[in-house]
Amino acid sequence: MAQQEKDDASGQQTGRSLTMSRAMVEAIAHEMRANDEVFYMGEDVADYGGIFDSTEGLLDEFGRDRIMDVPISETAYLGAAVGAAQEGMRPIAELMFVDFFGVAMDQIYNQMAKNTYMSGGSVTVPMVLTAAVGGTYNDAAQHSQTLYGTFAHLPGMKVVVPSTAYDAKGLMHNAIRDDDPVVYMFHKRLMGIGWLPAPDGPKTGVPEDDYTIPFGSADVKREGADVTVVTLGLHVHRALEAAEDLADDIDVEVVDLRTLVPLDTETIRDSVAKTGHLVVVDEDYRSYGVTGEIIASVAEAGLDDLEGVERVALPDVPIPYARPMEDEVVPGTDDIAAAVRAVRGDE
Repeated sequence: MAQQEKDDASGQQTGRSLTMSRAMVEAIAHEMRANDEVFYMGEDVADYGGIFDSTEGLLDEFGRDRIMDVPISETAYLGAAVGAAQEGMRPIAELMFVDFFGVAMDQIYNQMAKNTYMSGGSVTVPMVLTAAVGGTYNDAAQHSQTLYGTFAHLPGMKVVVPSTAYDAKGLMHNAIRDDDPVVYMFHKRLMGIGWLPAPDGPKTGVPEDDYTIPFGSADVKREGADVTVVTLGLHVHRALEAAEDLADDIDVEVVDLRTLVPLDTETIRDSVAKTGHLVVVDEDYRSYGVTGEIIASVAEAGLDDLEGVERVALPDVPIPYARPMEDEVVPGTDDIAAAVRAVRGDE
């Protein structure tokens, strides 16, 4: 974390705290007041305020011309958002669940991500695609995926994954102001809504003034000397819990990526060079994904002191509906702790 970020965050520790959803909304409202070209569109984002409180309260201030409920056609409204962005507006378009991206794959992958390149730079696409991600609340295989790696794999989009309210606000300000398309992925479990309790940690001090967090700037959420755990989203908090459980025996450093594109490989490599042990934790699928990419980036650095690597990710199966089965496949705190012990040779 940059020094200015640390100063801003520490200055709020005795002040107000926000949930992640309120921090996101605060950033969106600020940008909408500052720029009439910013608007928000999606399913149930106006009267309902977003099913994960992603737009709660915005309709009252900005009205239906700028907080827009849309028909259930991701193909139509994401295509409209691309067109609006190319004409100079700054739309924020919400996928209620990231799993639904498949019905608008052409609009996302072949238009939003590529039109700047395909036009030879004659148009830009300054839009934000927000999407709810993650499991742990038993909504089955079509509403519980994470899919960070799917979006990070294709060039042309920046990919943002906040884990705390402080990060969520700063990253949202940066996303709306960016001239490139940004995919902003928020984990349902971190939003702080009443019917889906968040773990300890996402609700943080948040400055009232606007601030940005640069993309490609990972944050060391816990410093340690023995093992590096690299993760993002919900699993930052599960990794921190595992680190506390292991503190008497193993000193764990937890690196929160915050963005996947661009990826802060320097912070990862610096941490691994210090600890000599790497555990990568991800709620996305294990194969062809984020865990393998991060491990490869470390291997390519040729670190002589790297003694062991473990990865913890979702197995390559559809996410089950039944709670015991979902709990089995989604990595938990115990799984992270076991991987940390294993990478040290303690198991």
